[in-house]
Amino acid sequence: MGILEIVIVLAIFVLLCIPAGKYVYKVAEHKKTFLDPVFDRVDNFIYRIVGITKEEMSWKQYILALLMCNVVPAVIAYIILRLQFIHVLNPNHINGMEPGLTFNTVISFLTNTNLQDYSGESGLSYFSQMVVITFFMFISAATGFSAALAFVRGITGKKKTPGNFYVDFVRIITRILLPVCIVVSIFYIQQGVPQTFSPTKTVTTIEGKLQDISMGPVASLESIKLFGTNGGGFFGANSAHPFENPTPLTNIVQMLSMLLFPGAIVVYFGYMVKKKKQAISIFSAMGILLVAGIAVCYACEKAGNPTLSQIGLNQLMGNMEGKEVRFGIPMSSLFTTITTAATTGAVNNMHDSLTPLGGLMPLLNMMLNVVFGGDGVGFMNMIMYAILAVFLCGLMVGRTPEYLSKKIEGREIKLVALAIIIHPFLILMFSALALVLPQGVAGISNPGFHGLTQIVYQFASSAANNGSGFEGLADNTLFWNTTTGIVMLFGRYLSMIILLAVAGSLAAKKSVPVSEGTFRTDNAVFTFTLIFIVLIIGALTFFPALSLGPIAEQLTL
Repeated sequence: MGILEIVIVLAIFVLLCIPAGKYVYKVAEHKKTFLDPVFDRVDNFIYRIVGITKEEMSWKQYILALLMCNVVPAVIAYIILRLQFIHVLNPNHINGMEPGLTFNTVISFLTNTNLQDYSGESGLSYFSQMVVITFFMFISAATGFSAALAFVRGITGKKKTPGNFYVDFVRIITRILLPVCIVVSIFYIQQGVPQTFSPTKTVTTIEGKLQDISMGPVASLESIKLFGTNGGGFFGANSAHPFENPTPLTNIVQMLSMLLFPGAIVVYFGYMVKKKKQAISIFSAMGILLVAGIAVCYACEKAGNPTLSQIGLNQLMGNMEGKEVRFGIPMSSLFTTITTAATTGAVNNMHDSLTPLGGLMPLLNMMLNVVFGGDGVGFMNMIMYAILAVFLCGLMVGRTPEYLSKKIEGREIKLVALAIIIHPFLILMFSALALVLPQGVAGISNPGFHGLTQIVYQFASSAANNGSGFEGLADNTLFWNTTTGIVMLFGRYLSMIILLAVAGSLAAKKSVPVSEGTFRTDNAVFTFTLIFIVLIIGALTFFPALSLGPIAEQLTL
């Protein structure tokens, strides 16, 4: 039954990706849609108010506009969080954030990471939840989306310029993110998710005890949290909280929301290159990695702790520690794998309570950072590996290293190599720093192998802009707020800038005709070659850390 539930969710995802990808293509390339009469007026009004021109940008101008559109809101958000004690939509009288936590929170939501070193319901006023958190969820998702559109234009050679960042940014928000979030927010409200400005309510339980029930504008945050692959929760328990994820139906919608646009961007790529097999090969590689991760996580959580087998608890319930009974092991395992594959970071169970090998899979997803990934960025990372695969295969079999009729030369490979190195460098070097400093080790709640996993997971989540955590780590300290903030910042923008530079380099090249020496990138051979390249690089880079963490812990059970 559990396997059937998983198969149904994945099948719905694949079916939804096709129309969603076609719609993204029409929005991105200014093709006619039935919503144009309404949205054209909205967009033109925004262009006039802000002073946006529709002139094409160079690659450097596009990157600069992207960065500036993120820097200015960050400064404003920092001020708002520091001054949130002012009584503006603050019925619970939440105090202002201290500087270290404010820095971490602003960087976290700006970079689409949504790592939360504060408890959602007690750390922010309603004003901050809406004007900073929900707003940043839109702009961070639109930023990654825009970067992906520019990247695809470059590698497919359809344009010599990436377009206009401001136009892409506005159209993604008004025509893609806002409409779908409005519809799904209404659905969440119907399912029982609150959308109110009422303060925390104190009620008497059936046991005669007093209990505080937090309220707030939750539904509007919840929709963009998932469609934007953000992941930050209104409440500390995130999607395990009944006000964020009240029913099995909302649980399924949340999983589909996380995967929809990352999958749709691959379909958009197929429309752009006008060769659907190219998109199918990339989608298949991502899909196989996703299914493999789900299978391992589900099998491990269903098996539970081997030491309990002698008393029969494994056969009875598997590993239900830290999981919601209303979701069970199948939907918890699926949610865990999807949220780390799509670099969303929302959780409907406690990842710290996963079995060692069950916890290895979400950790590996973030280390690889290519299994669909966040809106736009995951696709860019997978194409990075595709370019590397073409180059390595060309060296081995003597064929011309080309991708999408563009020669892959020294400049592109140097940039790709740099982008690949940055991710593990941030994870492993900062993990080593945390292990040698007392401020880092002090955060570990479980000594031994599990404690190492807690640290590596925290930096993997930050570098991959995921935001989930092994929540046993005591991370609201100056050390953790500062180091994870730095990792999130570099993990987001360095790789994005480098890959846009790769796209700019390819866009400037002339297309070469396909010949007998061209290595095909639209068949099953390339799909499995790509998977192999991703896994071998990930294994060589991260296997020592995984061996000393979850693998060693599993062997001790």
